[in-house]
Amino acid sequence: MKTQVDPRKVEFEENKLVKKLCRLVGTAINDFNMIEDGDKVMVCVSGGKDSYAMLDILLKLRERAPIEFSLVAVNLDQKQPGFPEDILPNYLNQLQVPFHIEEQDTYSIVKRVIPDGKTTCGLCSRLRRGILYRVADELGATKIALGHHREDILETFLLNMFYGGQLKSMPPKLQSDDGRHIVIRPLAYVPEKYLEKYAVDQNFPIIPCNLCGSQPNLQRNAMKELLKQWGKTNPGRVESIFRALTHVVPSHLMDANLFNFKDLEIGTDTKINFGDLAIDEGLEDVCATDDEFKQIKMYSIP
Repeated sequence: MKTQVDPRKVEFEENKLVKKLCRLVGTAINDFNMIEDGDKVMVCVSGGKDSYAMLDILLKLRERAPIEFSLVAVNLDQKQPGFPEDILPNYLNQLQVPFHIEEQDTYSIVKRVIPDGKTTCGLCSRLRRGILYRVADELGATKIALGHHREDILETFLLNMFYGGQLKSMPPKLQSDDGRHIVIRPLAYVPEKYLEKYAVDQNFPIIPCNLCGSQPNLQRNAMKELLKQWGKTNPGRVESIFRALTHVVPSHLMDANLFNFKDLEIGTDTKINFGDLAIDEGLEDVCATDDEFKQIKMYSIP
């Protein structure tokens, strides 16, 4: 016997998710001053769940925002074989959102330049970035919104740490090298699982990527699986790593460009030096038991 689904409960849960997404996106926008009065935001829509959700949430937030800003959706048609050219225009027309489809055959360039079996992401990303910057200029956009979520940021952090030897990730707000463009990531605080659920609820017309994301054995996929495994075996670890990105203590790392170790001496007012409080504070959140916390405190520097 099939269980009856209460449509009121379904609607209630969907509304809860919308509120969560609006809150997280709104908080990120506010924390990093992503969108200002009078901005024209170019929302990059790829046809994936993340960019669909980003556009949808930005439309909702615009209705209640205390400032005025406009949105224009932009899709880069890279001429991948079998790409359904009608899906996005039909969807965006239904939303009554201004949009622009930019047609550039970057697919052929990537396939010609990158040998079979090699990762295409780097070149593909650079080509896309240059085209999107140009389109932003042509459309008069003041901000470029990309749909990277919390796990994208964490995966990039792990990749740079494990393979690049740098503590670096995707910032929520970025100025281009030439200083002419500001890139924002409104989904920076949003867990990917929320977006997966939202895409199902909203029945977004997902267009799969047949170039980058479909490649096997990508290191990014390995980082994604690592985060998923940590989430299952160590609940809270992913959230803790993400919080660490927002609580950086330069005096307790080893980058002399960020902290003046050479001139550090007794009595120096370092302003950004948090001392050994960094060892103690927050231990309640990471220790498994009260006894473990007390034991670590016992051997911490007073």
